[in-house]
Amino acid sequence: MKRFLSIPVFNLKSGEKVPFMRPNENIQVSIIVACRNERKHIRNLLDSICRQNLCGAKIEVLVADGMSIDGTRQVLDLYRQVVLPLRVIDNPDKIVSAGLNAAIREARGAVIIRMDAHSEYAPDYICRCLQVLQETNADNVGGPALTLAEGYLGRAIALAYHSKFSCGGAKFHDREYEGYADTVPYGCWRKSTLERVGLFDENLGRNQDDELNLRLSRSGGKIWQSPRIISWYRPRASLAGLFLQYFQYGFWKVSVIRKHGKPASWRHVIPAACLLAGVALLLGIAVASLDGSAWWKAALITTCAALAGLYLAAAVGAAFLVARNSGWRFLPVLPIVFATYHLSYGSGFLLGLACRPEAANRPSRMRQVLTTITR
Repeated sequence: MKRFLSIPVFNLKSGEKVPFMRPNENIQVSIIVACRNERKHIRNLLDSICRQNLCGAKIEVLVADGMSIDGTRQVLDLYRQVVLPLRVIDNPDKIVSAGLNAAIREARGAVIIRMDAHSEYAPDYICRCLQVLQETNADNVGGPALTLAEGYLGRAIALAYHSKFSCGGAKFHDREYEGYADTVPYGCWRKSTLERVGLFDENLGRNQDDELNLRLSRSGGKIWQSPRIISWYRPRASLAGLFLQYFQYGFWKVSVIRKHGKPASWRHVIPAACLLAGVALLLGIAVASLDGSAWWKAALITTCAALAGLYLAAAVGAAFLVARNSGWRFLPVLPIVFATYHLSYGSGFLLGLACRPEAANRPSRMRQVLTTITR
């Protein structure tokens, strides 16, 4: 193994002097980030990059900023001037896919590593990505989505994030899984791979990484997940934030399915199917009440109550399993968190079926809610 070359850790808040890193023309790895209004969290990301052991690789950092108005740009300029070989790229479209593509086009490295502004990374993250990419000869590599949460509700949301009941058993939610996967968080590719399969689809406001990985897999490419590649994702800390996030995921998942003709996994349609069945039963009860059909009304009420009871039992059972391993104090709120995951994703999916996502490309309030990079 090559000897590690470390970037020193600097504390910009203390005001201490730090050496300026001059850009090196022989760039081997390009780190790309798309962000907007991340002043509260961008320092943690940049500090994570500063701490990286690079295995001798020379890096550049390209941040596509979605026209932030909260001071994010000033933080980026500070790091660019005194610490990192960093370039800031304007992303006037304010969506993740457009920002990532702009950064990829500017990248000089043979390897592209995506990082997220709301995540932190182990000191050997870049090194491990490069090692696994070389060892497996996969087309994209990444690690599991570990979580770093604060507060009671934030921790409950993080615990639910790793439950198969809330997220359908996707492999990247499994902390220990190693092997081929259908998608991984963030991503590490050879730039030639991205040029071959195409960049991120800029018609997608969300799910652009899932769509790229689906396109990669269906072209014969391989995606590998390794628990040696460690990063920590900060999930939403409120039910409202969680609802908006997964509503967007559900809405844009329809675009991915339309584009490719079928879902990558049936877990993507189950929340919407269950929600649609519930809505249909409630409408049926209303129609039976207006029509005076007591038998049908009773039958539909019984069916609806049975399905609701079955879901409640499943949610409480899943909450019990999570709380038994992670703390009983989370038991009361976990069923509510599970329901938020499912209802938000399912309702977003149904809206995506009823309203083609292309309509969100027009300047409107819908564009802000459904496409803009938001936390």
